[in-house]
Amino acid sequence: MTGKQRAKLRALANPIETILYIGKEGITDAVIKECYDALEARELIKGCVQQGAPMSAREALTELCSRMGAEPVQQIGRRFVLYRQSSENPKITLE
Repeated sequence: MTGKQRAKLRALANPIETILYIGKEGITDAVIKECYDALEARELIKGCVQQGAPMSAREALTELCSRMGAEPVQQIGRRFVLYRQSSENPKITLE
């Protein structure tokens, strides 16, 4: 992914709400399923690592990206953004 593409995705992610939360249990099967479904429906999602979570936002982003086949867009504090093009219904086009 190029810097321009990443910048476009960061701009698109700015107004969206956080929909994925990593809690004290860490990344569970339920979190993986929720992340997969959200990426398939939206392509670009924002997540947050809660205060008592056993991992940092960087670790959560890295693990989710490797398990989902997604691209990390950004990570600031406890929030992160990831992107994966939908296999059935692509909405975001990257030049």
